[in-house]
Amino acid sequence: MVEDSYKHKGMRRRLIQKLREKGINSERVLEAMGNIPRHIFFENAFLEHAYQDKAFPIGHGQTISQPYTVAFQTQLLNISPGDKVLEIGTGSGYQAMVLHDLGANLYTIEYQKPLYERTKNFLPQLGYKIHFFQGDGSKGLKAHAPFDKIIVTAGAPTVPNSLIEQLRIGGCLVIPVGDNTTQQMLRLTKVSDRKISKEVFSNFSFVPLKGEEGWR
Repeated sequence: MVEDSYKHKGMRRRLIQKLREKGINSERVLEAMGNIPRHIFFENAFLEHAYQDKAFPIGHGQTISQPYTVAFQTQLLNISPGDKVLEIGTGSGYQAMVLHDLGANLYTIEYQKPLYERTKNFLPQLGYKIHFFQGDGSKGLKAHAPFDKIIVTAGAPTVPNSLIEQLRIGGCLVIPVGDNTTQQMLRLTKVSDRKISKEVFSNFSFVPLKGEEGWR
């Protein structure tokens, strides 16, 4: 049983208010994040960090993303209930919980085996029905394509062709692209088999996307 006390809820309300002030305007995204007890990913000693708007290490060179980053990417995806969504980089599972609570039929892949094992065992205990995979997310999940939406939660040097190929017509890919320190957030919409529409948003800083079509 997850403890979600009055104190936790108060800290979460303040975080959601901060996200609103920073420009997150999707009430569905804010509501989903407002309902998820982010502190379950933190040891008690670090509870105060759970609802601060910053990233936090989770081991194996990975982080639980900053809440603003999670909200920003999720808002760009514009999830509709029933959307078939691929998440590249399961990590702690926090972003997966947000996508699931917005109604996504979620497929998620993690490069680091220990993180995959931990999250694959943890989230179902909380009642989350998600399709978990371990492997090279830069190549997507061809066997389960096409997807309505794809989200990449690690910084890529370029846009992986495999991910574009695995999008449905009309689907979109949200991905940070750049060097090892700073990336631009992109939203690529597959208008047709031959045409991709690209939108460019703010700069962010993610851990590197590992794999054949990422950083080797």
